[in-house]
Amino acid sequence: ETDTQGMMEALDSFEQRAVSLITSGKVASAFDLTKEPANRLALYGITKKARNNESFLLARRLVQAGVRSVALSWGSWDTHRQNFTSMKRQLPMLDQGLSALFQDLKDRGLDHDVSVVVWSEFGRSPTINKDAGRDHWPRANCALLAGGGMKMGQVIGATDRLGGEPSERPVLFGEIFATLYHTLGIDVNKVTIPDLTGRPQFLVPDGCQPMKELVG
Repeated sequence: ETDTQGMMEALDSFEQRAVSLITSGKVASAFDLTKEPANRLALYGITKKARNNESFLLARRLVQAGVRSVALSWGSWDTHRQNFTSMKRQLPMLDQGLSALFQDLKDRGLDHDVSVVVWSEFGRSPTINKDAGRDHWPRANCALLAGGGMKMGQVIGATDRLGGEPSERPVLFGEIFATLYHTLGIDVNKVTIPDLTGRPQFLVPDGCQPMKELVG
């Protein structure tokens, strides 16, 4: 329908590439989870009634289909109310889905080729509000990075004892982005992309480099 209506001509080059990708037969096939054996679905905790972790399995299938970058949104973490009730429900499911993804990638020999990052745009307040919730907190956050040939099994950086302010080795957003570009084979010191006005822009803020603890 997109081609018939001539809409493709109105899209920019990035949108055209995206549409071409998702309409290819190989990628469409990746969304068919009926092709997965029962033991693989069980690994992710996927049943007819529990489908929360399908996105993790779809991510692996999309990577195998040739997609270079997959983003998924899982759960609801904006816990201004009843934070602990929500965490007790969500964290076990997240643990199963994420650990299954790591195991699945390793079983297929993809664990050194695929970088996985679990992250949010900001952290949660170290204090509990009147509704048993935790509010927005941009001062400190955490991220989990794995695979991609990175040196795993580390905790990098820390907060104070209250979990409110960075203390040891503050990590910048740009450093994480630079690290992920590095695992993709992209040199952030050389590669630029044009903005909407055609001007070249570097991929990360000036001075941000891949984290030596992970890729040095």
